[in-house]
Amino acid sequence: MKIIRTIGAGIAAVVLGVGLLAPATSAAAENGYERGPDPTNSSIEASRGPYAVSTKSISRLAARGFGGGTIHYPTSAADGTFGVVAVSPGYTASESTIRWLGPRLASFGFVVITFDTNSRYDQPRARGTQLLAAIDQAIGDSTVGSRIDPSRQAVVGHSMGGGGTLEAAKTRPAIEAAVGLTPWNTDKTWPEVQAAALQIGAQNDSVAPPRSHAIPFYGSLTNAERRAYLELRGASHFAPNTSNTTIATYTLAWLKRYVDDDARYEQFLTPGPSTGLGSAVSDYRIQ
Repeated sequence: MKIIRTIGAGIAAVVLGVGLLAPATSAAAENGYERGPDPTNSSIEASRGPYAVSTKSISRLAARGFGGGTIHYPTSAADGTFGVVAVSPGYTASESTIRWLGPRLASFGFVVITFDTNSRYDQPRARGTQLLAAIDQAIGDSTVGSRIDPSRQAVVGHSMGGGGTLEAAKTRPAIEAAVGLTPWNTDKTWPEVQAAALQIGAQNDSVAPPRSHAIPFYGSLTNAERRAYLELRGASHFAPNTSNTTIATYTLAWLKRYVDDDARYEQFLTPGPSTGLGSAVSDYRIQ
């Protein structure tokens, strides 16, 4: 975990003195920021986790730097603060196509903002900027800001939004984790990214074929804290647009492991899912 994190434009760097100076016997020092009971295969595949979830709408007029959206957050604040995750839709798509991930991730202990982009035709770089703007607005929100640990940030996106996650992580080294869902970008090399980065491709994707997008991205992430590639068997580019257990399961495990530093989730990443016949995953690589 980085000692100093730059939160973004207009927000000062945060020094993580509390966690790093705490005694070695503290829960944070030993187990990261654990939230929720010990995970099992069935629990992480469930459509809802242990937390009840509330929502807050952000209108287009109220949004600063993106097109409006929805903040999904654990209703109870009894367990302290949570990491914050922004989720971008893909080219020509609206928030509605990725909104399903919001309450699902939030119910496992994250504050999640799903949003509309300023234009449905925004390219990956613009989507990366908007992912960061959405995170910053959630951190500063009067309702949910107090529930967020601003040092624990992550980005998720579909298609050009997936390419945007790499743009966001390149721009802001404070990002802990980036997850691209059938990601697309004209830039194929990302050695600048330090965040733990998971690329989820689709075997039958004709819009962003893995061999020319997700797999080269994965291969180029040589300075990432960790990198992985997962391929959805028989799936199309639009698999992330509806509720998908495999996408949710491994996105959740990745965020838990690298935003919450929760080692309990390592069991789902190493050695990872089966890729044999009958598995929903056709390829899996991790370094």
